[in-house]
Amino acid sequence: MTFINPQQQHYETVHDDYGNHYYDESAMDYRREFVFKPLFAGLDLNNATVADLACGSGFNSTLLREYYTDVKTDGFDISPRACEDYRRNVNGGEAYQCDLTQPYTPPRQYDAAMVMGGLHHCVINLPQTLANISSLVRPGGWLVMVEPNRRYVLQTLRDFWYRNDRYFDAATERALVHDELLAMAPQFRLMDVQYYGGPAYFMILNSLITRMPLKAKKTLQGPLFAAERLYNRLPGQRLFPVFAACWQRV
Repeated sequence: MTFINPQQQHYETVHDDYGNHYYDESAMDYRREFVFKPLFAGLDLNNATVADLACGSGFNSTLLREYYTDVKTDGFDISPRACEDYRRNVNGGEAYQCDLTQPYTPPRQYDAAMVMGGLHHCVINLPQTLANISSLVRPGGWLVMVEPNRRYVLQTLRDFWYRNDRYFDAATERALVHDELLAMAPQFRLMDVQYYGGPAYFMILNSLITRMPLKAKKTLQGPLFAAERLYNRLPGQRLFPVFAACWQRV
C-alpha cells in the first residue's frame, strides 16, 4: 500500500488561506527584515544552486533572489498544487513533488538548501527527512532553516492551539528542539543558531493563526515592527517562539 502523508491533504486544504496571510506585503516585509536579513548575512549564494524545501508557492525563492540576483533555485514540496504554483511564480525554477519523510533520491545535489518552517511538518519521520536533505546538499554546502522552538515558555498553549485549530494537523506537526534536531543529523555541523519572535511574529507573519485581518496588518506594521526589534534583544531561548539555524554539510 502506498503511504500518503496526511500533511499533503492538510496543505491542499489550507493552501489559499495560507498564501494570503503568509505572503502578503506585510508578511514579506517581516521576512525581509527579521528572517532573511539575519539568516543569510554570512553567506554568499551568488551563482549558487539552492533547494527550497517545503517550498509552497515559491515566495521564499523569489525573496532569496532579491539578495542574490544570480542564485538558481528549485522547489520541493509534498503538494502538487504548490509545485504548480512554484513553477509559475519562480522564473526558471523547477519544482519536484516529494515526501521528504519517505526514502527519496534527489535529482541532483545543491550548494545549499533552505527550509522555512517545513521540518516541523515532517515529525512522523525526522531522521529520514534529514537524511534526504543531506543527500540534497553537497559536502561543504549549507542548510538554513527557520522552525518553531519547542522550548518556548508558552509551548503548552501552542500545543493546545495545535490540537484545536483547523489550520494545524497536530498528529503530524509539532515544534522542535534545535539541539535534538542537530543530533539526528550527523552529516551536518552547526554554524549558527538564533532565537527570535515577538509581537510582529504573531500578528504580522502568523496572522492566519491569530486571525489578524489582512487590512489591519499594514496599519499596525510600523509599531509592531518597532516592538519586534526591541523584543528580539532579550536574551536566551525560552522567550522566543522560533529559531533560525545555519548548518554546514560535512
